[in-house]
Amino acid sequence: MSNEPNDLQDATPPPTDPSAGAANQNMPLSPDEVMRAATARIADLEAEVAELKDRWMRSEAEIANVRSRARREVDETRQYAVQKFATDVVEAAQNLKRGLDSLPPPDPGQPEIVARLREGLAGIERNFLAVLERNGIRQDDPTGTPFDPNLHQAMAEQASAEHKPGTVMQAWTPAWTLNGRLLRPAMVVVAKAPPPELADRPDGAAGLNTSA
Repeated sequence: MSNEPNDLQDATPPPTDPSAGAANQNMPLSPDEVMRAATARIADLEAEVAELKDRWMRSEAEIANVRSRARREVDETRQYAVQKFATDVVEAAQNLKRGLDSLPPPDPGQPEIVARLREGLAGIERNFLAVLERNGIRQDDPTGTPFDPNLHQAMAEQASAEHKPGTVMQAWTPAWTLNGRLLRPAMVVVAKAPPPELADRPDGAAGLNTSA
């Protein structure tokens, strides 16, 4: 048997040391690698913060919308309740005015009780209207002003050369408002141009036309 070394055996690589790979993995990172890792981590955190901030802002906006809607609904409910009460109060004020107008006009020969009754009702009306005005309820006499369909209801038209067409000649009732919101429109008579045959009349008026 030959004692010469076996070439195949000599060519076999030596066994690898398992601790060598671990040692390579535990090698410290270079400054460039550390900077790249830190930059990537910072970018991830900034993206996460931006997403959370966006969610927070959306939540705040939604909460603000919910609060605004709830406040508006409460205000509308309160205004509706107050408006209904104000409308009833206006009806009472108009009834008081009708009662005052139903009394005979002042006359030196009329009974004293009638004069005192008139003065008493007039004082009550003044005080009542003052209370209403302090609470935002106002009346407006539109006589002589242009007709406004948002505030006036035309009950009749009358030809007149003394008034510009579309002008309120007479107000049967005033316009009532609550803090600028219409409660009851004024019932009015609106002027219109007279026909040619009546244009030269001194009074310049024609018969009443009850068509609104």
